[in-house]
Amino acid sequence: MKSPVVVIGIGEMGGVFARGLLRAGYPVYPVTRQSDIEALAQQLPAPELVLVAVAEKDLHSTLEALPTAWHDRVALLQNELLPADWEQYGFSSPTVISVWFEKKQGQDVKVLIPSPVFGPQASVLVDCLIALDIPTRVLNSDEELLFELVVKNVYIVTTNCAGLVTGGTVSELWENHRELADGVAREVIAIQAALTGKSLDADELIRAMLVAFEGDPGHGCMGRSAPVRLVRALQQADAAGLAVPRLREIAGRQT
Repeated sequence: MKSPVVVIGIGEMGGVFARGLLRAGYPVYPVTRQSDIEALAQQLPAPELVLVAVAEKDLHSTLEALPTAWHDRVALLQNELLPADWEQYGFSSPTVISVWFEKKQGQDVKVLIPSPVFGPQASVLVDCLIALDIPTRVLNSDEELLFELVVKNVYIVTTNCAGLVTGGTVSELWENHRELADGVAREVIAIQAALTGKSLDADELIRAMLVAFEGDPGHGCMGRSAPVRLVRALQQADAAGLAVPRLREIAGRQT
């Protein structure tokens, strides 16, 4: 029998992974808000993987409270994720997947493009998603992972923030509002560069974003979290001393 996997957070996304893990032959132990996580860690001090599938807003509190015995077995899948998010809690090399499929209540999984994954337990997540016919790509380095995380962040923040003005789909955004979309994307990339302390190739990142646009041209731009993402982007820009006039103009239209 395969070693068990702990899944922290059994929402839509956590449920997808739990189902895939079970199909791939891994016993799954779910952790909810009512669970005694310390007691479970004593019972399962060495699981195959600890998948943190909580919402973005709950990530930091979850990592801060994670039992020490599980620190070298963690996998992360949140949006707007960067290395600083886990490094500040002492996690040096978690397994990380940039999820490029969505799961909404009452609907089946919808794949945009293959989801890149990297880390010591990448094979577990690959096995899990293969069992659900969800494609993945295994990355080869920390540098590749950083690029993929930034691509996802640029896609989400650009489409959400620009979508507050344009509405519509990602294909409509690029076809009908390209100047706005390109300008917002470049400001988001500048923010990502400040957050990571890295020099980022904006043209390469935008090309990668457009591959995701092509993967699901009808994907809606503006999710429920769009206003929150805009506020967060402006806070990050302020902290980095960035002008980001496009984002500020969009914010001005919301008042």
